[in-house]
Amino acid sequence: MLQQAHVYFMETDKTLPHLDGKLLIAMPSMGDPRFEKTVIYICAHSDDGAMGLIVNKPAKDLKFDDLLEQLKIKSDRPIEGVDVFYGGPVEYGRGFVLHSQDYDTKDSTLSVNDEFGMTATLDILEDISNGEGPDACLLALGYAGWGPGQLEGEIRANGWLTCDADQELVFSKDPKGKWLAALETLGIDPRMLSAAGGSA
Repeated sequence: MLQQAHVYFMETDKTLPHLDGKLLIAMPSMGDPRFEKTVIYICAHSDDGAMGLIVNKPAKDLKFDDLLEQLKIKSDRPIEGVDVFYGGPVEYGRGFVLHSQDYDTKDSTLSVNDEFGMTATLDILEDISNGEGPDACLLALGYAGWGPGQLEGEIRANGWLTCDADQELVFSKDPKGKWLAALETLGIDPRMLSAAGGSA
C-alpha cells in the first residue's frame, strides 16, 4: 500500500483511480489548518470531482440528542453511540449520515460499497431515534468537496495519502486515534513523514 501511495506522487501524467470508499489521510505538508491531521471518507469520486466526510473531528458542543431536539424529532429513549462530526467546510448546516450497509432507503441512500452507505435525509434520523437505524453510523455536518482534478492534484502534491476504509476504524469511538490508526494500516510511522512538500 505504501508503495502504491508513492506511485501516486510520482506518476504526474496519469489519472488516479477513483477513490470511492477509500480514506484520505492528511499529510503534514497539507498546509490548510482546516484539514490538519484529518481522515476523510470519500463517498463519491469521479471525473467531475469528489465529495467526502471528515470522520475524526468531533463537532464542538453538539450532541446527537441536541440535534434531534433542534429538528423536533422525538425519541422516547436516549440515543447512544451516534457521534457528531465536523464533516467539512462546505454546507456546514447540512447533515450527512455515514453508516453501515444494513440500512438503506431506496431513494435517498448512496451505496458507496458493500460496507458503507451515506444518507442525507431526515428519514434516517427518525429511524435512528426509533431504534430502526443502522448498526453503526456517524453524523457529519458539512462535507469536503473538490472540483474536477483538484483532489488528484492535492494527492500528487503530497497533501494526502490514501488507504482502505473499514468500519472498525471509521466508526471508532476514539476520534483522536483515527489519524494514527489510518497511517498504521499503511505501515507508516508518522515521525517519518516530512512536513516539506514536493514530489519525486
